[in-house]
Amino acid sequence: MSIYDLNATTADGATYSLEKYQGHPIVIVNTATKCGLAPQFEILEKLYQQYGPQGLVVLGFPSNQFKQEVDDSQKAEEQCRLTYGVTFPMHEINDVNGPNTQPVFKYLKEAAGGTLGEAIKWNFTKFLISPDGKTVTRFAPQTSPLKMTEKIEEYLK
Repeated sequence: MSIYDLNATTADGATYSLEKYQGHPIVIVNTATKCGLAPQFEILEKLYQQYGPQGLVVLGFPSNQFKQEVDDSQKAEEQCRLTYGVTFPMHEINDVNGPNTQPVFKYLKEAAGGTLGEAIKWNFTKFLISPDGKTVTRFAPQTSPLKMTEKIEEYLK
């Protein structure tokens, strides 16, 4: 199995295959609009604006497992766009831990070298996926998205 075998659903309910991003470096982040780390949206957007034209994909996946997200996917997306200027794709609210974990996050936690049960401990855990989909690097919630820049540039070469 690879990341490209999985599907995701956008905030407006459209489901698609992540296969459409094959060949691109991808940043996937679990988000929450009411989290103290929410200013990272602005940094993620800057990365997306800077490197998106070269192929970088940034995908936001809201979760309310830490009780810091609104309860409606479209409202979460709207808040990201209005408050932080987010233009990268936002998805429906999903679980990132437990029995109802969104399959993308089950895959990412395992592919990043963790055990199947290794929990995401907080909002804004970031995963950087290589263009071939084989390397997944996990970044802690408090780690600035800017710490991914060197690896992103390497993947874009």
